Amino acid sequence: MTDKVANLPPVSEMMRACGLEPKKQLGQNFLFDLNLTGRIARSVPNISTTPVVEVGPGPAGLTRAILMAGAPRVIAIEKDRAAMPLLSELVSAADGKLEIICDDALRIDFSALGLNEYAICANLPYNVGTELLIGWLQKIANGEKIKSLTLMFQREVAQRITARPGDTHYGRLAVLTSLIADARILFDVPNTAFVPRPRVQSAVVQIIPNPEKISKITDLNKIEQITAKLFGQRRKMIRGIIPGVDWARFGLSGTERAENLPPEMFATLAENLL
Repeated sequence: MTDKVANLPPVSEMMRACGLEPKKQLGQNFLFDLNLTGRIARSVPNISTTPVVEVGPGPAGLTRAILMAGAPRVIAIEKDRAAMPLLSELVSAADGKLEIICDDALRIDFSALGLNEYAICANLPYNVGTELLIGWLQKIANGEKIKSLTLMFQREVAQRITARPGDTHYGRLAVLTSLIADARILFDVPNTAFVPRPRVQSAVVQIIPNPEKISKITDLNKIEQITAKLFGQRRKMIRGIIPGVDWARFGLSGTERAENLPPEMFATLAENLL
């Protein structure tokens, strides 16, 4: 199978043959650099023994890399029907290891994919990356067996995911992520690597669910609500956003701002105030 995939024509050539073009309305920026796609795929923990779900494969540069890195099974979810002819050629070369689902990843029931556990690896469309991540975090909190997420984001979003209290980028994404997982930026990706070239730089983030952290979370939806409320007015003191609270019972004065509260405090506030 690896030889068949490796011997396919270059991704850019197959893309031209199928008339596939990146669509701005779908947030598509295609990645052709084989060194980069290979590096991303090899970053997936235990890829040789873990099924991988990919979102937005487009012309399948990263899909090829995931297969060549040894993933035993790959399910790629692609909304753009124009990519289907190209992806079908890759399915033929993958000897049964690749399945394509033509649908919107925001609507997919991942628990119905037939995988006991899996990793997610994707160059996410810029316009839905954050929404997808929050959905996956909720699934993890609810017991979905997602072993790891290796994801490409705009660099600013990557910084928001991995930020710590007091950091400029600290906010809702950092709180939700850190309460159930360990996250880090693996490496940056220059905008010159993409077609078309986006205005912003990108970065690959890896998120590893942490069972010990997950066991302490009772309702991530409530935590999301409290973070939205407090970070929605991040320059205000928390007592001005939620009045009438005895903040001393939480070891707070009420003069704190959301950006200074540790993630665990948002969990405590959500459990007691919502």
